[in-house]
Amino acid sequence: MASSHLAFVFPGQGSQHVGMGKEFTAEFRVAQEIFAEADDALEYSLSALCFNGPEAELKLTENTQPGILTASIAALRVLETETPLRPSFVAGHSLGEYSALVAVGALQFRDAVKIVRERGRLMQQAVPSGQGAMAVVLGLEMEAVRALCADASRDEVVSPANFNGAGQVVISGAKGAVQRAMELAKERGAKRVQDLPVSAPFHCRLMQPAADGLKQILSDVTVRPFVTGVVTNVEAEVNLSAERVKSLLVDQAVCPVRWEETIRKFAELGCDRALEIGPGKVLKGLMKRIVPTMEIDNFAVPQDLSRLASAWTQ
Repeated sequence: MASSHLAFVFPGQGSQHVGMGKEFTAEFRVAQEIFAEADDALEYSLSALCFNGPEAELKLTENTQPGILTASIAALRVLETETPLRPSFVAGHSLGEYSALVAVGALQFRDAVKIVRERGRLMQQAVPSGQGAMAVVLGLEMEAVRALCADASRDEVVSPANFNGAGQVVISGAKGAVQRAMELAKERGAKRVQDLPVSAPFHCRLMQPAADGLKQILSDVTVRPFVTGVVTNVEAEVNLSAERVKSLLVDQAVCPVRWEETIRKFAELGCDRALEIGPGKVLKGLMKRIVPTMEIDNFAVPQDLSRLASAWTQ
C-alpha cells in the first residue's frame, strides 16, 4: 500500500439545506467573496436563496446545483486559509465532481457555477415531469441490481444510477420501468426499496438531451492543467488530463456514479483519511461503510474548524 494520503470529497444533490454557507460568510471574507462571485456570475441572489430559502425554490435542480457548489467552495476556501490541509486526491458525488474540479484548479469557480446552473436546467428539461423516476435499493449487490434492471426494462430505460456502497444502489429511468424494477428487487431479497423524491431521472440514458446540451456549454469553457488527481465518477480511476475533463463530465450525465469504487480507489492509492467538504454528511456516512478503516470527517460549518485543527493537522 502507498504512503498516507488525504482525500477531499464534495457532496452532490440532496445535501442542500436552507442556511448552507451562511455561517461561513458571517465569519470569513473568503466565503463572502465566493457567494458574491456566484451572485454576480448568475445575475441573481443565489446567496439569499441559500441563506434564507424558500426551501421549495432551493430544491429546484437549477438552483440546488449552483447552491451546493457555491457552499462547498466557500467551505473549501475557508479550510485553505485557516488550515494547512491539502488533498493528495479529490472526488465529488455527481454534481460534486464540479466542486472537485474547482478545488484542483481545472475549472474556474465562475465558470463552474454557470455550468451547473445550466446543467440543472438541462437535466430538468430532458424528461417531461412525471415520466421519470428514481429509487434506492438496499441489500443487493451491484450485479444483482444490474440484472433486475435488465429484466424489468421491457424496452424502457431503467438502470443503476449510483453505486453508493454497502449494498445501496440507486436506479433511474422511465417511471413504469423503475416501478417494475422495484417490485423485482423486493422479490429478489432487497432489504428495502424506496422511491426517491427527485425532479428527473438522473444518470441514465434518458439524460442524453442534457448531455448533448452540456457538451455545447462546455465547448466554450477553458479547462486548465491540474496536478492533483481527480477520481472520476464515470471510471472510478484517477484523471490528470485536462483534455479528458469535458468528455468525462458529458458522460457523467448518462452514466452511473461509481462511488463505492471511487472510495475503494482512494484506499488503494493509500488515502487513510478523507474529508467531506460542503453541506451535510451524506458522503461521510457512505464512506464509513465502504472502507471502515479510513478516518473520515466533514467540514460543513465554522465550528468544525477547531476539531479538524486539533485532530487533523498534527
